Amino acid sequence: MADFQAYYLSLFLICLTCTILIWAKVFKSSSRNPPTPFGLPIIGHLHLLSPLPHEAFHKLALQYGPMFRLFLGSVPCVVVSSPETAKEILKTNENAFIDRPQNSGAAYITYGLKDFILAPYGPYWTFMKKIVVSQLLCKQTLDLQASVRHDEINRFINILSQNANVGKSVDIGKELMKLTNNVISRMILRKRCTDDVGKEEGDISKLIADTSAGVGNFNISDYIWLFKILDLQGSGKKVIDIRARFDVIFDKIIEEHEVARKQKKTGEEKDLLDMLLDIEQDKSMEIKLSRENIKALIQNLFMAGTDTSASTLKWALAQLINHPDIMKKAKEEIDQVVGGKRLVQESDIPNLPYLQAIVKETLRLHPAAPVIPRKSRQNCNVLGYDIPANTHIFINVLAINKDPNHWENPLEFRPERFETNMVDVRGQQFHFLTFGTGRRMCPGISLAHHIMHTTLGAMLQCFDWKAGKDGNLASVDMEEGTGLTLPRANPLVCVPVARLNPIPFPI
Repeated sequence: MADFQAYYLSLFLICLTCTILIWAKVFKSSSRNPPTPFGLPIIGHLHLLSPLPHEAFHKLALQYGPMFRLFLGSVPCVVVSSPETAKEILKTNENAFIDRPQNSGAAYITYGLKDFILAPYGPYWTFMKKIVVSQLLCKQTLDLQASVRHDEINRFINILSQNANVGKSVDIGKELMKLTNNVISRMILRKRCTDDVGKEEGDISKLIADTSAGVGNFNISDYIWLFKILDLQGSGKKVIDIRARFDVIFDKIIEEHEVARKQKKTGEEKDLLDMLLDIEQDKSMEIKLSRENIKALIQNLFMAGTDTSASTLKWALAQLINHPDIMKKAKEEIDQVVGGKRLVQESDIPNLPYLQAIVKETLRLHPAAPVIPRKSRQNCNVLGYDIPANTHIFINVLAINKDPNHWENPLEFRPERFETNMVDVRGQQFHFLTFGTGRRMCPGISLAHHIMHTTLGAMLQCFDWKAGKDGNLASVDMEEGTGLTLPRANPLVCVPVARLNPIPFPI
């Protein structure tokens, strides 16, 4: 036993010495590296991170500048925290930084990166983007699916109305997740994944939540080379279980779709899965889709289209409860434009500029993705600093969206700033990067805007809001939680009070 202990102690000391020597050589060899905090052997700068990485990045940026280097274990990283440096990465040198970093969990869940969001840049990714942009999420498809969004928003408002009638509080986050899950599920599969009392059909909602966690969870084995073959956190077992469950549920759904397609009449409306199956069977396509490609893309659509919109709506309502003057102004605009005889519709949104400003300000302060990850494909020089290939890039969107050089009083919730400032959310200005920019920009912006504006508009049109389970809180907390989509740390529980009685649901 003593021999084994001596052996492993010697091995550890050798590894430690080699790591220190390598690090010393790296730091000494080049003065063109971005500034770097002092790191520790083996773990690098992992000890400097916190459960909220964007906050840790911001604190380090105050000391080391808008672009600095970290080592997360053995993985070299560069953190970008200003609009100017973000532009250098995302536009000037876009080709060099167009890939995304991967982790072992995401790679396994997506069948070896056969999806669209995480797939490496190349012919396959380009083909998949063309499918998503020109067919799945194009204007024509979204217009055809408008009735689905309207129906689910009406159901959501009806649930709130039932609670308002008896003075019962609502967990807004849970109801919004049901709304967005059902919208995406009906768009893809023509079926709801959660009924009005919260019962899940086929466990789709739970599965998508677990999939999102499996993709986003930090796995120490991906960063520290000594632990590569170990599953210290049990992450490997979890993702194996998630993908197995996904296969069982969605293989069955796809088989049901194929049977139904054989009996379908020509010209009958198609869902997104029908479109993907058409592409799979089209022999003229330059790249043939496999069944795993289809399932991985379904994962992407669910993960990108559900929690992101729900999270933004929760933050928007929380901010409005804490700023009653802003909420009052928004309600007055809706009353003037829409009135009280019908519910706000998507076609009303262009005529509701203050509601649009509220959504923009919410996205600025609470972006669905607080950090944009990229990976360098080749050696590149940015602002005089050398960035080697295979370096992970983290663009701190939250810090950029609050940059004091571009925003007056950047920490305040003030929608009025967008009444005169024509900042676009589609990545045209690099001090507002909520949806990314360039070729890797989120293709679901239009869908997200339809859902967010119409849902928030209906919530303000139909109800006043009292914070807390008993409606007795003067304000709600704004503490951030951990996760991929900047969630709230605590549930948003409110009592809705009807403004319209009865609510004018369409017949």
